[in-house]
Amino acid sequence: MTFFDPAMATKELVDELYETVNVRIKAVKIIALAKSAIRNNLGEEVSQIKQPTLLIWGRNDAITPPFVGEEFRKLIPNSELHYIDKCGHAPMMERPEEFNTILLKFLRKLNEPAAVA
Repeated sequence: MTFFDPAMATKELVDELYETVNVRIKAVKIIALAKSAIRNNLGEEVSQIKQPTLLIWGRNDAITPPFVGEEFRKLIPNSELHYIDKCGHAPMMERPEEFNTILLKFLRKLNEPAAVA
C-alpha cells in the first residue's frame, strides 16, 4: 500500500524496513506514533505551525489520502501543497527526482531576500 508502483518495493527496501521495525525500540516508537495519529485529530496541532511549510503528497496515497494534504494546507498558515502523480505514500522514495525538484524550489524561494518597499 505504500507505493503506487509495487515494483518500488524492492528486496533491499523491504529488508531495510524489516530491519527497522525489528529493532524493538524503533518498532515501539513507530507503533506509538501510528496509534497517536489514529487517536488524535492533528488539526489543532498542525494549525500551530507558523514556519513556511512544504507538503509533498502522492496523488495516489492510499495510507493518508490526498484530501488530508488539502486539509493540512488549509490548517497550516504559510504552507503550500504539491502533488506527485502516480505516487503513493512515500514520494521521497518512489519519485525522488520529482520530490527533490519540488523541495529545492521551495528552499530556494525561502532563501530569496525579502523585497524592499
